[in-house]
Amino acid sequence: MTEPETPPDAQIKLIVGLGNPGPKYARTRHNIGFMVLDALAARLDAGRPSTKFAGVWRDARGPHGPIVLLAPQTFMNESGRSVGPAAGSLHLVPSQILVLHDEIDVPFGDVRGKHGGGSGGHNGLRSLEQGIGGRDFSRIRIGVGRQSPDFRGDEAAWVLANFSEPQADVESLIAAAVTMAETALVDGITAAIARHHARPPGASARERAARREDNPAPEGDSSSSTDGRVSE
Repeated sequence: MTEPETPPDAQIKLIVGLGNPGPKYARTRHNIGFMVLDALAARLDAGRPSTKFAGVWRDARGPHGPIVLLAPQTFMNESGRSVGPAAGSLHLVPSQILVLHDEIDVPFGDVRGKHGGGSGGHNGLRSLEQGIGGRDFSRIRIGVGRQSPDFRGDEAAWVLANFSEPQADVESLIAAAVTMAETALVDGITAAIARHHARPPGASARERAARREDNPAPEGDSSSSTDGRVSE
């Protein structure tokens, strides 16, 4: 049976930050979800952390009422063992959950919102889907980018390595994700996506022009340099 969809802008009651526990992983790219959750907890003046449902649990007051901030301590690949029971205890449907997580397919420094969809190979999201029995939850995808050409290792090694970017840039990334999460709390994920994905006027045209300069068409080729699709 197909899982019934719930409105994407159901009031958020649970915010989950994904990461791995322990000091070994504290400043790694895979733990950016924890970092953003901690910064958001400070902004919301959340209560003292406690241990519940195999995670670090904080109660907070959101713009529309009580919310819970949860950082699973199960290791990334088993995040659903924490989030599933926590969501069940709060009697939540998936669309009332917002997940903060690292995303290699988003360039470093960018944040992107999403409602529903697959895990994209992210083991934490896959486990969470299993734990709550569906994928109809909202996400803030925090861009850590893909490994640089000089990085020795695969994608797993990349996300489990510490940030190599300047600390000020990492802090800016955290701040951008916190701002987007606050917008989602106030106005819903759809509004957060519309507001924070907005691009400066003419940005797409400038990017197309830059691509044409970098890849000029061969002489005598009168065909268009684009196929009508714009990569955003």
